[in-house]
Amino acid sequence: MITATQPDGTPVGFTATSLASLAAVPPLATFNMARIASAWPAIEQTDRVIIHLLGVRNQQVAEKLSGPHADRFVGDHWSVGPHGLPLLDNVTAWMVGRIVERVPVASNAIVAVEIEEGALGEPDDALIYHERRYTRPEP
Repeated sequence: MITATQPDGTPVGFTATSLASLAAVPPLATFNMARIASAWPAIEQTDRVIIHLLGVRNQQVAEKLSGPHADRFVGDHWSVGPHGLPLLDNVTAWMVGRIVERVPVASNAIVAVEIEEGALGEPDDALIYHERRYTRPEP
C-alpha cells in the first residue's frame, strides 16, 4: 500500500501491485501505477511517499484503502507520519521514499524512490493481492 498527500494535504492511498528493490546503495525501490489512477495526480506532484508492507492482520485496512476514495482515510487506522504523510497503523514495515524519477510507459508510470527512513512492526503472515483480491499464502 502506498500513501501520499495531494498538494492541499488531503491523504491518498493505493494498492501497489509491483514493488521491487532497485539498488542497495543508495537504497532504491520502484513501483508501478497507471497514470489514470485517482492517486496519480498526487504522486505526480509530491516528492515523497510511504510504502507500507502489510500482513494478514491488515486485510481490513487494505480493503478499506481499495474502496471508495472518500472513505479511505475515514477512521483511526492511520496517523500523520514523517513529512506529513499518511502512515498506516500496525503494519509489518513502512518506508519513506523520496521520489527520484517518474518514467512514463504507455498509460502507466514507473516511479523510483530513494528510501530515507522506515521501521519494522510486528511480524505477520504476508498479505497477498492477486486477481483483484487479498489473500494469504497457502501452506
